[in-house]
Amino acid sequence: MAGSTGRGTRIPVRPWERKHGLTASSRRRIPEATVARLPLYYRALMETGERQVATISSERLAELAGVNAAKVRKDLSYLGSYGTRGVGYDVEYLLHEISRELGLTRDWPVAIVGIGNLGRALANYRGFGARGFRVVALFDADPAIVGHQIGDLAVESIDDLDRIVADRKIAIAILATPASAAQDVSDRLVAAGVTSILNFAPSVCSVPDGVSMRKVDLAIELQILSFYQLRRSTPKAG
Repeated sequence: MAGSTGRGTRIPVRPWERKHGLTASSRRRIPEATVARLPLYYRALMETGERQVATISSERLAELAGVNAAKVRKDLSYLGSYGTRGVGYDVEYLLHEISRELGLTRDWPVAIVGIGNLGRALANYRGFGARGFRVVALFDADPAIVGHQIGDLAVESIDDLDRIVADRKIAIAILATPASAAQDVSDRLVAAGVTSILNFAPSVCSVPDGVSMRKVDLAIELQILSFYQLRRSTPKAG
């Protein structure tokens, strides 16, 4: 993926480790494949905690997350969480650990660029705030859209992007522009200081080293579902 170093994410030193003289360099990095699975564990743990369940086995967590138990145990070992034999993992503690590793204990100002149908739907989605992602700006290049109110925010001109990114300390942007504008807008976001971009545009964009971009292609996801749907609906031979 463009902008990715492929080196994984360094785990921050915790207070008890600092007390015992451990440093960040003495701990393992979290592989990118593990980072990609942490949100799955987080969602499964949230659902488990809402049912007032205090502990969870690696087998049950694996089932809820759609992976195997050995992978769960390996992934969580990077967090220093090994569970208790015969008991499993403490749900509340593990939620806290994963939240911290994913940065969900911080408040991240987010901008959405491109307020068409998809951008408007994303702007109206209330789930971002519940996970620590606060949408603080909406941008569009169309003068007919600029000034429209969506929830508590007015759509602002992309011409003001540099100033607003700096003023509101925006670190993450959601790109929902047409494909033809995606690379140009991506370049403008990077130049303004945005270092993380979630790309919903139907286009592959390149970003420099030090900038993270994740691509969400709804058409590809539908095509994958079509693959499995076709095989379920086609009679088996013989």
